[in-house]
Amino acid sequence: MPSIEPKTLIAQRNAFTNIIDVREPDEFAAGHVDKSVNVPLSQLTKREGEVPAGAFIICRTGSRSALATEFLNSIGRNVTNVLGGVTSWPEELVR
Repeated sequence: MPSIEPKTLIAQRNAFTNIIDVREPDEFAAGHVDKSVNVPLSQLTKREGEVPAGAFIICRTGSRSALATEFLNSIGRNVTNVLGGVTSWPEELVR
């Protein structure tokens, strides 16, 4: 499964980088990566069309995002899992 370390993603991030947070809305509201979009894992099969090809998938620790990455790649989205999730994100989270 394609994966990336948070520091590497931060170094290569630009205005066109899509980060999809698959945590539940209450978790997302408590703190998330700046400019990330919330598409909860529990809704992913219904909302998969909102995830652009090439997106980076994040959750709290990397477990749910790994499941989401596996699913999305199986349908041709070519996404990448962010290892360690927001708990490993070295920048301040947005609330």
